[in-house]
Amino acid sequence: METIQFISTSPNALANLIDEKIKSQLDDLKKNFTPKEPDDFMSRKETAALLKISLVCLHDWVNKGILHPYKMGNKTYFSRKKVTETLYNSNK
Repeated sequence: METIQFISTSPNALANLIDEKIKSQLDDLKKNFTPKEPDDFMSRKETAALLKISLVCLHDWVNKGILHPYKMGNKTYFSRKKVTETLYNSNK
């Protein structure tokens, strides 16, 4: 372990140096930190309405692998985030 000696440094100056370093680290963290947003799940009807397509077309897109549903019991849901990502990626 390294030994650090503070010669001719007042306690206030040392506290200020520590404060400045901590503030710069927090600023970096604030710039680079993106909070994780909760994913919103939509029913088949909501997804079809969002995409302005019929339920038959939605079913075809699932069978073709364009959209990926999440099953919970006998219910089917779609991730709003994944649907919008699919739309944006299909236009590229």
